[in-house]
Amino acid sequence: MNDLPPDLARLRTLETWLAMTLDRVRAQIATVEQREAEKKYGDDHRPPTPDWVVELGIGVGAPPSEVHVGDCYAAGKRRRIIDRDQARQLLADGIRACTHCRPDNELGVLE
Repeated sequence: MNDLPPDLARLRTLETWLAMTLDRVRAQIATVEQREAEKKYGDDHRPPTPDWVVELGIGVGAPPSEVHVGDCYAAGKRRRIIDRDQARQLLADGIRACTHCRPDNELGVLE
């Protein structure tokens, strides 16, 4: 029934190994708790999703290339937040509406 070693030397070795393992587990717990706290902080302090964005062309002074709904997955990295009136004006000026999120439908603008 007792599967522990009978001699003191092996019991001390086992005790040392268990203490080291417990330290590693506690360190991992602290790491995971820190990661979760950082994620929660990031989620709590994330800026709100904009209603509309315009995707910008490549290069300084390049014209806008596409209008998107704020949470569109197809919007590129080069973008600028715009308001509803700016989005309508850009679409009226001939800037392409995203074919995925269809901001023209959301804004009631017909092409």
